[in-house]
Amino acid sequence: MFEDKLLIWKLKRGSSEALEKIYEKYELFLITVAMALSNNIDVAEDVVHDFFVSLVVSADKLRINGNLKAYLAICVANLTRDRLRRKQRESIGLDNNIQIASAAMEPEQSAIRQEESLKLYLAISQLPYEQKEVIVLHLHGSMKFTQIAKLRGVSVNTVRSQYRYGLSKLRSLMNGEVIQ
Repeated sequence: MFEDKLLIWKLKRGSSEALEKIYEKYELFLITVAMALSNNIDVAEDVVHDFFVSLVVSADKLRINGNLKAYLAICVANLTRDRLRRKQRESIGLDNNIQIASAAMEPEQSAIRQEESLKLYLAISQLPYEQKEVIVLHLHGSMKFTQIAKLRGVSVNTVRSQYRYGLSKLRSLMNGEVIQ
């Protein structure tokens, strides 16, 4: 927490080293958030890249009072939502190419894990965006419901309901074996 505040302070004063440390520390986390929301690794990487470019441009105007990780997650979630809306307006379908594998696993284990991950991502992609966003920010972003509610401008009860309904729908989708 103190390290993040120091990095923000340095970033506001134009430190490229601070930007580099923030990037190294949070890049994979932010790509995971964007990937979970967009179901597309290319979109996720583009969103995170665009976010860091905008961070550089507006670094001197940053007003982060709380958790840097939560701030970055909500910014990336907002950019992902904007990107998806823009793509919808352009009538371009999202590609569901997901490549998840670990070199440390046996080939059979890797194939099973990849298939399970694909099923989960397909199920998540079928959730309404608001439910998907709450689930991703809470589980991947480690954000509390109060933080999500404040950043989204809705009540905590709304966030809790969206989370509960999203998990319920996710369970039923996964039990019914997600259809592509």
